[in-house]
Amino acid sequence: MKNCSNNLDGLAGVVILAGGASRRMGTAKAMLTLPSGEQLLDYHVRHASKLQVPILIADNGRDFQTGLDVHLESLNVPVIHITDYGADLDSSEHDEQIKTGGALVAIESALQTLNGLISLNDSGVSKNVQASWLLVISCDSLIPATDLWQKLQCEISLAADKKVICLKDDGHLYPLLGLYQLSIEPDLKAYIDSGQRRVMRFIQPLVQAVPFSKEWQNLTNFNTPEDFKQACAALPK
Repeated sequence: MKNCSNNLDGLAGVVILAGGASRRMGTAKAMLTLPSGEQLLDYHVRHASKLQVPILIADNGRDFQTGLDVHLESLNVPVIHITDYGADLDSSEHDEQIKTGGALVAIESALQTLNGLISLNDSGVSKNVQASWLLVISCDSLIPATDLWQKLQCEISLAADKKVICLKDDGHLYPLLGLYQLSIEPDLKAYIDSGQRRVMRFIQPLVQAVPFSKEWQNLTNFNTPEDFKQACAALPK
């Protein structure tokens, strides 16, 4: 096991991707209820708050609320709802067919937001002026933000030429459980502006893959109620 300190140097913020259509699940994943009674969005926000950086919620305009306001206020951790890059701000109503521009437009918006906060560092909103990484967590996972950061940050110094660090298993990359360097924002914007939306095509030249911890394998990639039930069963007691 690599020996790396679990400090927050380099972490600018966390974005929770909660804007997917969730058609196979039948309900928004962010609003799923864990066996403890906690909603999934609150679970991710609670763990992310321990990292003491801004938490961005990318929910595709659905304005999902967290029940942790008092907790977050005591920690002085800002929670910011962000609009997908390129979203039509005049079209806030959603019909029954939830539309989404995909994960990259949410990540682009998060990168822009954090770059803006860092440039306003004197306001005290962003505490780490040297921060250069965005932690991305999707709402099809139960991996805590703290654990994911600890796992991925070990690779930062070992993959100095890589600008995306994400999990992988034997057959797939998991780009929505990863770290994105803030410096890629202009390139990602140009990619999206050219009409592209495919995550893998964008990250392929930039990515360093990190093998899953064994105990995480069943905690992610749930798309149906049965998948979610199995993921909940795999949560540490």
